[in-house]
Amino acid sequence: MAGERQGPHGGMQQRASAEGGGQMSRSRPIRVMIVDDNRIMRTGLRFSLLAFDDLRLVADTESGEEALGLCREMVGSATMPDVILMDMLMPGMNGVATTRAILERYPGVHVLALTGFDTATLVEAALRAGATGYILKDAAIDELAEAIRAAHAGRMTLAPAAARSLAAGKCPTPPASSKPAQPENGEAAFQGRGSGSSRIARPSGIGPVASGLYLGVGLSELGTAN
Repeated sequence: MAGERQGPHGGMQQRASAEGGGQMSRSRPIRVMIVDDNRIMRTGLRFSLLAFDDLRLVADTESGEEALGLCREMVGSATMPDVILMDMLMPGMNGVATTRAILERYPGVHVLALTGFDTATLVEAALRAGATGYILKDAAIDELAEAIRAAHAGRMTLAPAAARSLAAGKCPTPPASSKPAQPENGEAAFQGRGSGSSRIARPSGIGPVASGLYLGVGLSELGTAN
């Protein structure tokens, strides 16, 4: 839905209460926002972050414009994100422009690029915009969690393929309209086999992060009992 703003449990994002006022101990979980125009990816990331006690999802949204709006609402509150997972190729305001705009306004936030492309031009553009790291959607879930922790600490994380592309500088930029092929609904994302949870197979053409994410979404959307 256009203009959708969701919190960690799928409800509408609301302004945080004044309790804590954003002043929490250093042992608090790292607050994470997801910005990705693919609904299934956002839902899967929400599901996956629940596995980590030190990571807390505070908001997710489908566009760069919405991300800026959420940051305006949450600044100074106990829900202002520490790290934003940013898709690079989105309709409207793309990830590079959104990264630059957010960091200009909120320099205390760290942005971690999370995308399906590792072209040298896109990697360089993300880093020049201020991204603290560049992770591909075929990374393992634990690798993504470590990249979030590193970004929060101000440490750079580069996916090996992205680092190689950046060093070589030979890969062309993907067309503006090009995005990794991703199903638009839960049922189309899976190849049904067998019964129970075995009916949900890993979607073709995606790696460990995405397959784990799609599995979580499939269990929820398809109503698998196991």
